[in-house]
Amino acid sequence: MIEMAAEVGDGVIFNLWPKGALPKMIDAVKAGAEKAGKSWEDVEVVNRAMVLCTDDKAYGRNLFRAAFAPYYATPVYNKFLSWAGYQDAANTIAAGWAEKDRAKTSGALTDELIDEIAIIGNEEEIRARVQEDSDGGVHTHIIAPLAGNAEDVERTFNAFTGDKFSFR
Repeated sequence: MIEMAAEVGDGVIFNLWPKGALPKMIDAVKAGAEKAGKSWEDVEVVNRAMVLCTDDKAYGRNLFRAAFAPYYATPVYNKFLSWAGYQDAANTIAAGWAEKDRAKTSGALTDELIDEIAIIGNEEEIRARVQEDSDGGVHTHIIAPLAGNAEDVERTFNAFTGDKFSFR
């Protein structure tokens, strides 16, 4: 799908991907652009990142787990998680979902896997991760707050105001 979007479109939009998969995803952008006879740098790579600025990573991870375990249980996103290199997690999520076992489904989203997908941490940590994604090939960043309350949203957005953040 990424390759086709890069081939026929002006850009691609990434969402909820493990950071270890970014090189593979960028390779798909490059392959699609090449098929169309264009430079991959001309294909806008947009990322919608789930971001939470917090000092309590366990809180953030639990928010993510509750919100997105069912997301990764759907066939399309479960296959994507497997393609991205997390086949064991994808299989456990699918099995848990089929068994109607919420703990098994959400438990497959380990802290380590959530840290690969979501951007959770203090201001410095979340800005560093967005910069890392940019360095890896993402052109445009959508900061989607993973928030339990209005203060979370405000703190997350405030971490990216122009006086506090700009790309290197």
